[in-house]
Amino acid sequence: MPVRRYAFGRVEEVTHPDSIRATLAEFLSTLVFVFAGEGSVLALDKLYRETGGDVSRDPSGLVLIALAHALSLFSAVSASINISGGHVNPAVTFGALLGGRISVLRAFYYWLAQLLGAIVACLLLRLVTAGMRPVGFRVASGVGELNGLVLEMVLTFGLMYTVYATTIDPKRGSIGIIGPLAIGLIVGGNILVGGPFDGGSMNPARAFGPALVGWRWRNHWIYWVGPFVGGGLAALVYEFMVIPSTTEPPLITGHQPLAPEDY
Repeated sequence: MPVRRYAFGRVEEVTHPDSIRATLAEFLSTLVFVFAGEGSVLALDKLYRETGGDVSRDPSGLVLIALAHALSLFSAVSASINISGGHVNPAVTFGALLGGRISVLRAFYYWLAQLLGAIVACLLLRLVTAGMRPVGFRVASGVGELNGLVLEMVLTFGLMYTVYATTIDPKRGSIGIIGPLAIGLIVGGNILVGGPFDGGSMNPARAFGPALVGWRWRNHWIYWVGPFVGGGLAALVYEFMVIPSTTEPPLITGHQPLAPEDY
């Protein structure tokens, strides 16, 4: 990741090969992630319909969905992290923008690629499943919209904080090697928490693709506002409170011999 620098972006960036490659990487990685994530939901729905089970009452289904999201996101981030930074999420891109890690123009390209990737993934799913409507996300019965909004904020805060700690922080060191795995695991873990309440989206593109293709817009605004607020807040906290300033004096740690006047 580049050093913190707030900029709109240069005109040459529009057609620069690096921008095109990064945008394509975000499109394909988001497509892979949404196809596997939403596909796992449709696959379980089909299995439960055929066997007469109730997917809403079987905890093992939630575990399988969380695992599918964790593994597919791990793969998607790994495949694009050296090209685009491996955002695969408009909220992550927004956080990187607030932190001054990408330009406004690059962020716009990423958002467009991520949304298109999610839409194409859901269109492909509708084709290969013989017309099944994507399920997408909505707040569960008995859960208020405010509850869902706060939950999405908290879950995305955890995701963005992990992204910063493992892939953006300039002092991350060797921990960056497991960045994609850590990101996949936090998403899988968050789905286990948020799944029964609002589905645990944490990703506006992941919510938008199924909503558009399946035409399911109930509570949809939550899955934009919550992730953007939570991701943006995590980015600001980590960027300005956790990452040390270059002018900050180092803290002396470890055993230090006492000066004569201290005895």
